[in-house]
Amino acid sequence: MIEFLSMNLDGIIETAIREDIGDGDHTSLAIFSPDIKGKARLLIKERGILAGIPVALKVFEKLDPSLMIELYKKDGDEIFSGDIAFEVKGSILSILAAERLVLNFLQRLSGIATLTHEIVSQIAGWKTKILDTRKTTPTLRELEKYAVRVGGGFNHRMGLYDMIMIKDNHVDFARGVVNAIESVHKYLQASDKELKIEIEVRNFEELLAVIAHGKVDRIMLDNFSVEDVSSAVKLVRGRFETEASGGIRINNVREYAETGIDYISIGAFTHNFRSLDMSLKAIRKPLWDDDD
Repeated sequence: MIEFLSMNLDGIIETAIREDIGDGDHTSLAIFSPDIKGKARLLIKERGILAGIPVALKVFEKLDPSLMIELYKKDGDEIFSGDIAFEVKGSILSILAAERLVLNFLQRLSGIATLTHEIVSQIAGWKTKILDTRKTTPTLRELEKYAVRVGGGFNHRMGLYDMIMIKDNHVDFARGVVNAIESVHKYLQASDKELKIEIEVRNFEELLAVIAHGKVDRIMLDNFSVEDVSSAVKLVRGRFETEASGGIRINNVREYAETGIDYISIGAFTHNFRSLDMSLKAIRKPLWDDDD
């Protein structure tokens, strides 16, 4: 089971509810009374990897704890057109109020999980781990990174706070990789922090300078060709972790993995995915005098 980490899920959903419902779903309120009950099912309309069920359940709970949900699929399951992921039963007003929120979360998170799975599947049998990036939707990072894990990928740092990542702008402002590394070590010592250190290099000149100086944990090879990554990995092997990033897609990811690189980071998981097609459909017309 994939661990669901979001500590701010309640806040995310409460904000989403306020944004969508405001002072009421006036269309549904105009048609149905609160005591009318019905049933709907989540219909899958294309193949993919399901992600976001815990979020959907929380939406239903927030809107109406009396809703009853019967699950047929769980996060991480491969799903196909025609599958039913769950059925929800209860107040029609509550089901209709939840419909778009549930779909927005499920479609997007499943899209991320599906794209991740497709790319991870390309490197089966190789030791390389596929990482996400910070290229996420503001306030939804934990959810989107969760979907990456559901799809078989791994999370890079969660934010600016949990890892040192010396990027090109840091290097340029510091006037060189060595200056940037030394400044980081002084800061960590002064602040009494223990954080893993990664540095991005753009060419072999910067790579050789980092190798000679050391004092980092991982070297990111930014926009290196497959051939250059292969050469760089041979230079670095056994001394630092290695990561490749930039221009890596489903059609060339296996070539990069074959170089022996430890990690490949891909921002497309969370900023260039396509939402998975699914819908929440009523499965019977309400019987206006039926309590079932």
